[in-house]
Amino acid sequence: MPETRGTGTTVGDAAMSAPKKQEAVPGLALGLALLSAGPVVILVLLIVVLSFLSPYLLTGRNLSNILAQTAVISVVAMGQHLVILTRGIDLSVGSNVALASVVGALSFHAGAPASVVIAVMVGCGAAVGTINGLFYVFGRLPHPFIITLATLSIAKGLALQLADGRAIPGMPDAIDALGREAVWGLPGSVFVVAGVAAVLFVMAKTMVWGRWIYAVGGRPDAALRMGIPVSWVLVSVYVISGLCAGIGAVILAGRTDAGSPLFGNLLELDTIAAVIIGGASFLGGRGHLGHALIGAIMIGVIRNALNLLNVNVFFQLIVIGVVIVIAVESDVLRNYLEGRMRVLQAGRQS
Repeated sequence: MPETRGTGTTVGDAAMSAPKKQEAVPGLALGLALLSAGPVVILVLLIVVLSFLSPYLLTGRNLSNILAQTAVISVVAMGQHLVILTRGIDLSVGSNVALASVVGALSFHAGAPASVVIAVMVGCGAAVGTINGLFYVFGRLPHPFIITLATLSIAKGLALQLADGRAIPGMPDAIDALGREAVWGLPGSVFVVAGVAAVLFVMAKTMVWGRWIYAVGGRPDAALRMGIPVSWVLVSVYVISGLCAGIGAVILAGRTDAGSPLFGNLLELDTIAAVIIGGASFLGGRGHLGHALIGAIMIGVIRNALNLLNVNVFFQLIVIGVVIVIAVESDVLRNYLEGRMRVLQAGRQS
């Protein structure tokens, strides 16, 4: 007779059921790995499929166009990524870009050199970001949605007032070259994106500030108990988001040789979509800077391909919305699988 336990289960039955539990964990681990690599895999598959639908997609000139068109979204999305890591959101980035471009155009017409125009545009963006961070943190607002929605309206109104509702043509040659000239076959704006990404990556990986961001987003209460300056960490990410918006304004002004209060319409939605499509979570504390760039490029590829296929611009909005829903559902699935893995691993250790 096989030996039995107190519950009536035989040793043989337990031995047969044990491998099933051990097999489940590697299966879930594989699922998590696929979801983590999802943005890259989806981007590659997207390019492969769309290249069959349009022979022009992978031409050198079109690829250069995609990189140039997504440069602004990429830069601003990196700032939005840091904000979302802390469970926040910045709705003002589009209006911030418009205001910074108008202020830059006005300073150029006032006789300022290129270096001053660039500094004014980036400084204007950082100022709006600073206002967002300070009011959210020290005004004790329940959510950053409130203040960033307010500054979205204020910055747009200021831009329209200063520009009298019209575009202001003219930018310094250095800014125009940044937006239009190619270096080694690549748009100059690509090198700006790479530079911003490199700086933020080094800051996030080598400075304790980078670990603080993930701690504040993942467990804000625990971060406070650990002595992390949560308030100033939150302010810093909104300042950087504003800085990125100012840099995005420089790139956009260079491409158009103008500043306009109409710049940045729906840019806040594009950047949030890029971050979420890239694999970040609205729950905070999870995400990779490179994935935000992948999400931005994915949006650019989709729009470029739909334009090449002569798809109606309104349908493009529907496609982007569907992609966002899929990305959010992937995040929900990832959270479920992570929870299952923790339960099964705890069961194996007990």
